[in-house]
Amino acid sequence: MKKLFSLILALCLLLSLAACGQQKTEEAPPAEDSGTEEPAAEPVELTVFAAASMTETMDQIIALYQDVAPNVTITPTYDSSGTLLDQIQQGADCDLFISAGQSQMNTLDEEGALLAGSRLDLLENKVTLSVPEGNPKGIESFDQLAELLKSGDVFLAIGDSSVPVGQYTQKIFAYYGIDEAAIANCLTYGSNVKEVTTQVSEATVDCGIIYGTDAFSAGLAVVDSATAEMCGQVIYPAAVLAESQSPEAARAFLDYLTGAEASAVFEGVGFSPLS
Repeated sequence: MKKLFSLILALCLLLSLAACGQQKTEEAPPAEDSGTEEPAAEPVELTVFAAASMTETMDQIIALYQDVAPNVTITPTYDSSGTLLDQIQQGADCDLFISAGQSQMNTLDEEGALLAGSRLDLLENKVTLSVPEGNPKGIESFDQLAELLKSGDVFLAIGDSSVPVGQYTQKIFAYYGIDEAAIANCLTYGSNVKEVTTQVSEATVDCGIIYGTDAFSAGLAVVDSATAEMCGQVIYPAAVLAESQSPEAARAFLDYLTGAEASAVFEGVGFSPLS
């Protein structure tokens, strides 16, 4: 009887061990780490030409974009839109152009220099009458400025006729029936809006006609803003150049400029995003 019991016990033990062995072999092996990583994106260099009035905002946005596309290095060039147009026409490398006026972009469009389908209206700005600290001359409005110009009792800084801010100023003069040649002794010119802004900041003039965003960045007081009736809308178009060596990367950056993060930067200085 004892032998029979021992045999049954041994048989049960063998069956139990066999079942455990089978369970271990049926268990899926642990997943192995392949050790592979996503390949790093190829480095890309972009050259962006932007109107001088965008200097501060574009510098901020380019820094932010490094977190979005760390493989992309963006080199900006800031100047008057007319100067940038001349450089592009003379063969300067440029992937993305942002102008402070439509005429410069229209010229490139007519020449077939823009990548098809890439052009858009990016921002709107305001043309403003700004004064030095303390407003020594007591300038209060464009209406008052017009009367002072006609009487020769004010010294005004404006952009020259080759730059958008100067072209908007010419429209304001036309609105008030002012002959620019007749008031030449009242005027001093800048080759871009930053030069005009500097003259106002340094109080070498009684007032200046500049963009609202430049007045904000320079900490200048704005006493009046021109209406669309006076000078039209101040629209900043943007487009990728047809000769861009990196059109996809340029389009991606232009898309970023229309997004929420970049728009917040633009709005922070007074631009109105349009896209």
